[in-house]
Amino acid sequence: LERPGLDKAAGEEFLREAFQVLLDEAVRKGTDVTEKVCDWKEPQELRELLDLELRSSGELPERLLERCRDVIRYSVKTCHPRFFNQLFSGLDHHALAGRLITEALNTSQYTYEIAPVFVLMEEVVLAKLRELVGWSSGDGIFCPGGSISNMYAMNVARFHRFPESRQKGSWALPRLALFTSQESHYSIQKGAAFLGIGTDNVHLVGTDERGKMIPEELEKEIQRAKAEGAKPFFVCATCGTTVLGAFDPLDGIADVCQRHGLWFHVDAAWGGSALLSGTHRHLLAGVERQADSVAWNPHKMLTVGLQCSAFLLRDTSGLLQRCHGAGATYLFQPDKFYDVTYDTGDKTLQCGRRVDCLKLWLLWKAAGTEGLARRVERAFAFTRYLAEEVKRRDGFQLVLEPEFINLCFWFVPPSLRGREGSPDYWPRLGKVAPAIKERMMRKGSMMVGYQPHGARVNFFRQIVTNPAVTKDDLDFFLDEIERLGQDL
Repeated sequence: LERPGLDKAAGEEFLREAFQVLLDEAVRKGTDVTEKVCDWKEPQELRELLDLELRSSGELPERLLERCRDVIRYSVKTCHPRFFNQLFSGLDHHALAGRLITEALNTSQYTYEIAPVFVLMEEVVLAKLRELVGWSSGDGIFCPGGSISNMYAMNVARFHRFPESRQKGSWALPRLALFTSQESHYSIQKGAAFLGIGTDNVHLVGTDERGKMIPEELEKEIQRAKAEGAKPFFVCATCGTTVLGAFDPLDGIADVCQRHGLWFHVDAAWGGSALLSGTHRHLLAGVERQADSVAWNPHKMLTVGLQCSAFLLRDTSGLLQRCHGAGATYLFQPDKFYDVTYDTGDKTLQCGRRVDCLKLWLLWKAAGTEGLARRVERAFAFTRYLAEEVKRRDGFQLVLEPEFINLCFWFVPPSLRGREGSPDYWPRLGKVAPAIKERMMRKGSMMVGYQPHGARVNFFRQIVTNPAVTKDDLDFFLDEIERLGQDL
């Protein structure tokens, strides 16, 4: 007990070498187009390669460094310029530095006492995000992902309408009804289940051919719910749907919400970053007018790194604190020597809460608002380029013209071209994308997502958010799909 329980000098030496492995293997090779996006292995083979078993005795530093290399080698490189699989991709070096600092300091974002820098920083970053929405004041918090941000909105909206439910629970509530589009994120359904509202009480509102909510259909659903004896309380519009990238008409939805006195939440987890661009912020026109809350994930389009999700509130009355506060005396003592209004942790459902503001703040300091806007506009420009290439090339077919940066298309192999009228055409076409996806992953050349949608069979959904992507990468992307699907 008279000496430290670890060897600090040896630990620092290991860190120096581990950081070099990180720089060489994850950063340099992970962003190099000549390297694989993934070194695919089947689960059993991967278990054997990694030797995941935990034993009673420790290993030497040299062996641990090899394990670090293996972890990186067999992981998917989401920072690779040819990774198009998710709504997040790419690597920003400044944001990564912020993430490393956050991990090294290992503090929780709940009190000024132990996170003075980050409490102040979060306040500034959230205010800047609210300013981009169009609000001069308000509240908010960083959450562990967009799904949780949407859940916060539902919980706060319920408390706002029925404050007695905090103490009395479901006994104090009528049958509630909430409304979102058929194209909305699945987190709305999950949130309704988790909060005890029930998935049967989630009314999915009809959409147009582009996947946008139809305000007239929302009005009908609200009237129907009322006729069934339910109490409507919450509407979620989506700005940037996951599949088609649709933006719901916020002004029309706001009119309906205002008529019925409903909480209006905007899930802009995906599309919120368009607010940075003077050219494209019109996609969210009306968000500043009547929205009560907004979810926005900078870890997607802005390449901040997982996770960075903001829940923004127009309210200035302390609604988050009243809804979630518990006043734990071991954290939130009212007689501290500093201004305890800076102890923001009681506004959240969490106790321990990681610091998610630093990586965005450091990136913003490095790029400036103008630099972030250029990053957004570059993604739009690449999507337009790729859409034109798809229309120009034989065998490629757009599902619909992109409004956002979701590019949805089919590849029709030579064996199916000219056979659109045959009964087996669509069933066979639906098998093309999964087959090509398997080939590209086994080869390690790139990654892209696919899925069916309503009556449409499997198609590719390509997303460009990585600022390191070039036209050569996009040309390679289409060429590779053609190569891998030529014999199907």
